[in-house]
Amino acid sequence: MNNTKSATQDRKLEHIQLTAKSQTLAATSDKRFYYEPLFSGNAQELDLGIEFAGFSLKLPLWISSMTGGTGIAGKINENLARACGEFGIGMGLGSCRKLLDSDEFLDDFHVKSLANNSPVFANLGIAQLEELIDKNELSKVDRLVTKLNADGLIIHINPSQEWFQPEGDIIKRAPLETIETCVEYFKFPIIVKEVGQGMGPRTLKALMMMDLCAIEFASFGGTNFSKLEYLRNSNNLTVHEPLCHVGHTALEMVHMTNDLIDELGSAAKCKNFIISGGIKSYLDGHYLCKLSKGCAIFAMASEFLKTAMVDYESVQQQVGEIKKGLNFANSFLSVRREH
Repeated sequence: MNNTKSATQDRKLEHIQLTAKSQTLAATSDKRFYYEPLFSGNAQELDLGIEFAGFSLKLPLWISSMTGGTGIAGKINENLARACGEFGIGMGLGSCRKLLDSDEFLDDFHVKSLANNSPVFANLGIAQLEELIDKNELSKVDRLVTKLNADGLIIHINPSQEWFQPEGDIIKRAPLETIETCVEYFKFPIIVKEVGQGMGPRTLKALMMMDLCAIEFASFGGTNFSKLEYLRNSNNLTVHEPLCHVGHTALEMVHMTNDLIDELGSAAKCKNFIISGGIKSYLDGHYLCKLSKGCAIFAMASEFLKTAMVDYESVQQQVGEIKKGLNFANSFLSVRREH
């Protein structure tokens, strides 16, 4: 009893000492949610599973494509794939371009076995696919996906990144033509994503009318590969820097896709969305997924990269805390759709 009394006194003293630091300003209130504290206990574990694009996920979470062949890519991919297997989430590999003609880096990407039944997607850029089409070599992609035992292919569209990149590829045709050819040719699922600037309504409409597995936003507000290449380029490109700020946020894209779902009706073949780009917390992802009229999960890249470069335990703890947070959000928060 004395120990209990002492612990209570210590806690109350901490409360007094922290009162000043615990003040909040009304202006900082998160206006995206209603907080409803009456209808759940705070210890219950909810079923957060979702059927997404033919895959059963235990959390509405995806790890976005990141590294594509650096010396530590193997360690990063291994740590992320293990988390996918343990927590039932999906991931996209970084660019697999180097694997098209050589198996030298295959072990860095061959991590599907660690992910168990969770989806792992290979990843190639639109320029590489355009070149393979011109050479009548799309069969190389089939072999790549088979070698990796991947569940499908992510096509990243990045004309702005290639334009800024000192070694950038020339994209000769409209990417839509290349994607259409790939959808017709390949038998495995295809996801199309951007690389940090998002996509406007014409692009989203065209993609939603195609037989895609999912569309990943990769919206403006997170890592922007056009800005990254601008910073890498040794030429004086200051005059072009404003182009790095052109794009669409995740919230804008949710509203665009909601409008398109209403407009297209049954003509919308793809209503599966991976909401990524500037998602810094599970609350960001939770809000946008609940706001979406499609089947939506959220994704992060840079936030996972930081922990995956350390060790698996760091990634494990990170995903575990996200799971706990999503349990709380689903128990006590409701989305204010008028926000």
